[in-house]
Amino acid sequence: MTTPRYLIGVLVLASATPVLAQEPAAAGRIRVASGSAFIVRDGGSVPARQGQPVFQSDALQTGADGRIGVLLNDDTRLSIGPSSEVRLDRFAYAPASDNFAMVLQVVRGVAAYVSGRIAKLAPDAVRLETPAAIVGVRGTSLAIRVEPQ
Repeated sequence: MTTPRYLIGVLVLASATPVLAQEPAAAGRIRVASGSAFIVRDGGSVPARQGQPVFQSDALQTGADGRIGVLLNDDTRLSIGPSSEVRLDRFAYAPASDNFAMVLQVVRGVAAYVSGRIAKLAPDAVRLETPAAIVGVRGTSLAIRVEPQ
C-alpha cells in the first residue's frame, strides 16, 4: 500500500519540475525608488521597492514626485525621473551562449542610461527607442527626454 503513495509522490514532483524550470530570470533589480514609483507587469501595477526584481517586458512608471534607479544584470544602469515611463521590451544577457539583447523604450519623461557589458560585447544588440527615434548604443552614457505629444 505504501508503494503506490510513493510513486504518486514521485510523479507529482517530477511533473512540477518543468514548471519551476520555466520561471523567467530577472533582468535586474530596483536599486532606488522614491515617491510615486511603480512596476507594471502582466496588466497590474505594484509599488517599486529597493531590491525588487525587474523582468523583461516590465514597464517602470513614475508620478510627479517619483524616481527609480535600476541595475540590470549586465551592469547597465538606468535612472528614471519624475512623470516618466520606460519599458524593458527585451533583455538577454547570456555570455556563455553568446546571447545578448536589450531594447528599452522611453515612452515619456526623462531617463538616463549608462551602458553595461552588453553594449561592450555586442553593441548592435542594444537599442533605445522613443516615439520619434531609435538610438543605437555603442558603449556610452546618455540622457533622453520625451515630451508629451
